[in-house]
Amino acid sequence: MDTRKLGKQGLTVSALGLGCMGMSDFYAGRDDAESEATLLHALARGITFFDTADMYGWGANEELVGRVLKPHRAKVVLATKFGIVRDAKDPTKRGINGRPEYVKQACEASLRRLGVDVIDLYYQHRVDPGTPIEETVGAMARLVEEGKVRFLGLSEVDADGLRRAHRTHPITAVQSEYSLWSRDPEDSVLPACRELGIGFVPYSPLGRGFLTGQIKRFEDLAEDDYRRSSPRFQGENFQRNLKLVEHIERLAKELKCTPAQLALAWVLSRGRELAPIPGTKRRKYLDENLGALDVKLTKEVLETIETVAPPGVAAGERYPASMQSTLPKAPEKRAR
Repeated sequence: MDTRKLGKQGLTVSALGLGCMGMSDFYAGRDDAESEATLLHALARGITFFDTADMYGWGANEELVGRVLKPHRAKVVLATKFGIVRDAKDPTKRGINGRPEYVKQACEASLRRLGVDVIDLYYQHRVDPGTPIEETVGAMARLVEEGKVRFLGLSEVDADGLRRAHRTHPITAVQSEYSLWSRDPEDSVLPACRELGIGFVPYSPLGRGFLTGQIKRFEDLAEDDYRRSSPRFQGENFQRNLKLVEHIERLAKELKCTPAQLALAWVLSRGRELAPIPGTKRRKYLDENLGALDVKLTKEVLETIETVAPPGVAAGERYPASMQSTLPKAPEKRAR
């Protein structure tokens, strides 16, 4: 397994990580036995980078990941997140909390659920507009001083917030959605990461499964699948986005790989400071994803991809309005 360095503080991870959210929440068909087998299979295949969060499954995902990986603790990098607070009465509602006292409380709870003494990479899941980022990161820095956290990260932060946070305490990694249909980080966040020497962890590099070519109709999504509420999976947006997938499928066929492998290979090609974390709860898809590491994209292929999947190609917002509002406002778009 190829490895990549995130940041300048000494964190090394497998080039491809594993996003564990879908094992416990948001996607239909929860199967803990298969999820446990997938986690162990990932280890056996050389993956060392595992991503979870306290809000996935109301803590159940941290418990699952911690329990399965505990015997292998010395081999793995555990990343988790805090800051999104779910409403027990209405699961669709989200709150954001970055207050210093909450940071400490959330970390203690994650340590208990994971069953570990230290979290390798601790992210602020979303920036709290009501709390200066310096105060939140200052509290996170105290966790490092106390030996409860090794490295700090931020998820879905803008470039200005990242610079302010980094001045407070070195930031090791930024996590954000990044894929062939979500290229917004290229506008300012990725350049800021490169300027500051901060790693970048793309989540949903397969467009929540859309870029795999496995979803052809809205009805293919189960009734309890959260993607049914995602603008990119609805109505005319769905049909327009299918055209992008058709281009990817044709190109993948020429390269003798799957659409998923092509999409992941493109993300991996964007720089060695990137370590994507495609999510899956099934071993067969994990193996397919790992095949992306063997896909080599020539200059000509990359130019073709740029033509069929330019920035802004996706139809629809990334999230429903209530969740989209928690993301940083997009900077002024560069000329296309």
